[in-house]
Amino acid sequence: MRVLMFGWEFPPHISGGLGTASYGLTKGMATLDDLEVIFVVPKTWGDEDQTLVRLVGANQVQVAYKKVFYKGFKRPIERIEVSSKIVPYTDPDDFWKLVKSEVSGYNFYVKTNSIGKVDFSGRYDTNLMDEIYKYSVVAAVIAEENEFDIIHAHDWLAYPAGIAAMEVSGKPLVIHVHATDFDRSGGSVNPDVYRIEKNGMDAASKIITVSNLTRDIVINKYNINPDKVETVYNAVEPVNIAENCFIKKGFDEKVVTFLGRITMQKGPEYFIEAAYKVLQVMDNVRFVMAGSGDMMERMMRRAAALKITDRFHFTGFLKGTDVFTMLDMSDVYIMPSVSEPFGISPLEAMQSNVPVIISKQSGVAEILTHAVKTDFWDIDAMADAIYGILNYPALANMFIRNGKEEVIRLKWDNSARHVRDIYYRVIANKTY
Repeated sequence: MRVLMFGWEFPPHISGGLGTASYGLTKGMATLDDLEVIFVVPKTWGDEDQTLVRLVGANQVQVAYKKVFYKGFKRPIERIEVSSKIVPYTDPDDFWKLVKSEVSGYNFYVKTNSIGKVDFSGRYDTNLMDEIYKYSVVAAVIAEENEFDIIHAHDWLAYPAGIAAMEVSGKPLVIHVHATDFDRSGGSVNPDVYRIEKNGMDAASKIITVSNLTRDIVINKYNINPDKVETVYNAVEPVNIAENCFIKKGFDEKVVTFLGRITMQKGPEYFIEAAYKVLQVMDNVRFVMAGSGDMMERMMRRAAALKITDRFHFTGFLKGTDVFTMLDMSDVYIMPSVSEPFGISPLEAMQSNVPVIISKQSGVAEILTHAVKTDFWDIDAMADAIYGILNYPALANMFIRNGKEEVIRLKWDNSARHVRDIYYRVIANKTY
């Protein structure tokens, strides 16, 4: 079976869990003899690992002089032009303030460069909405020129591309919901993004969600038939910790780490408040906020106001080996997310022999047993959990030992087999 897969990120060019999860699933699929994946991203950079997957950059596909037929239009689309001012994904407070673009008649335009290809930034830039729709046009060309059995689109950025490929080829579409706008915006949903998500869900033959938490949102907030939605949990990529750590802690103090985007969704303010409470009763502990985001400056000001900056550190965004170096220096990892569809980073922490504290409002809480779970808003419980793990070695060792054994069983191979089963069922049902 050949799968035409659309995503927005591919390592090493990632900004969060979406790229990590897409890559992990793809690597799991590569172990299955009856699956072949063509993975399409807006832009390839040339340094991606393609040993296990055929990677196609939409920026490398020649589209000039091609006619693209799209459902709902009486004649081929010749060019596409979308005017939109959208701010980067890493600044969600402004991200959802879209300037609507008006498109009428048949005058859709896509500009090509001198060699007939469409240019993409490959980033979450101010022209993101423009790139989403350019991506969908190139997706139609790719679908027209390749043989495949099923289409798989990761997250809302790739849904229009998946739909375009489906309309051109007549092949079934499966979409993979890694997060919804209700997670990213805290409930203040952007109508344009919601529309893209809803269109993808309606067009898909099957919807994969990364947790039952996300499945419930899809069913209840987007009015989707429950029979159409199936949960496939994420996993974690096995790593050799010794090979990924280069710096050892040069001080005899405990380290508590928050690692993720510093945005409303991730609950960074609750981490700072819990840190303050712990520092009232302990002085041999440091707190690290590793990440970047629109709330970073605000969190710095809050730490300063609480007068804990001598014990609080902001590292900026970490990726690759830097993540595991930070985890190797940590005694506790905490993820106080307000709304987390899944959350791969706690698995990486457990794999690195670090006890974890996670919010009950996270999808990963559904499958983990050996992790402390608190409500994101309960800073007293969070502080108590941090204090207990740091001061009772037997408790910490129990979480480390059992957590490591638990996370070893969470393999991308298993997730891949589950997804393959969904593919076969979709094709057999022929409901598309």
